[in-house]
Amino acid sequence: MKTGFVSFLFAFALCALYPVAATAAEAKETTLTGEIACGKCAFNQEKECHTAIRVKEAGKDVVYLFEGDADKKHHAEICKTTKQGTVTGAVSEKDGKKWIKPSKVEYAK
Repeated sequence: MKTGFVSFLFAFALCALYPVAATAAEAKETTLTGEIACGKCAFNQEKECHTAIRVKEAGKDVVYLFEGDADKKHHAEICKTTKQGTVTGAVSEKDGKKWIKPSKVEYAK
């Protein structure tokens, strides 16, 4: 009885943790290069100011919004202006919008 219960718990834990491991594997780092600016003022994508990067993908402009604290951290530098730069981080899509959670932001000199 105990062996069966322990086996059940092990199988349950394995199944419960699989989605967490799969999500972590999907969130790989991506590097985007393009224009970093305000998603509202420069790119007309948002109703409120929000830091974003616009890149070319398959010949089309695609805007990625900064996720988390990076939005406020980098907004003062690009408010009312556009800067060329590179953003590295985990990319995701939510509610039809593309997001990047930056681990590194570099502006061109």
